[in-house]
Amino acid sequence: MNHSSAAKALLLCALTGAATAQAADVVYLKSPLPGAASLPFSEAVKVGPVLYLSGQIGTVPGTLNVVPGGMRAEARQAMDNIKAILERHGYSLNDVVKCTVMLTDMSEWGMFNEVYRGYFSEHLPARSAIGANGLALGAKVEVECLAAK
Repeated sequence: MNHSSAAKALLLCALTGAATAQAADVVYLKSPLPGAASLPFSEAVKVGPVLYLSGQIGTVPGTLNVVPGGMRAEARQAMDNIKAILERHGYSLNDVVKCTVMLTDMSEWGMFNEVYRGYFSEHLPARSAIGANGLALGAKVEVECLAAK
């Protein structure tokens, strides 16, 4: 194992809490949806039992079109996109342990929360909310999650 691989394994151990981590424990998961191949990131990366989801905005699946209707509609679509990615890779919303929420208007935090609460029934993941001065495709909200089994 070279120094770069050793450093990567050590970082993975720290991030996942794993006793050992090998570069082979990392799986980059691309989306099967049309149009996703042109995007410069994986929809998720699995490191041992932890699934790291890329941030999701309220786009119609397989497109780069943000749903119309404002914060509530975008939040619902972003959460539906998260749910679909989790399920595609053998996880569920019950496996989500941490979310980071980015909002272009913090005054809409309450509206986002109304939608968000509807997606978690057994537990509420740890969460951070950040104000952003802009998001991809003009979205109002982006949500990034970590899930673990």
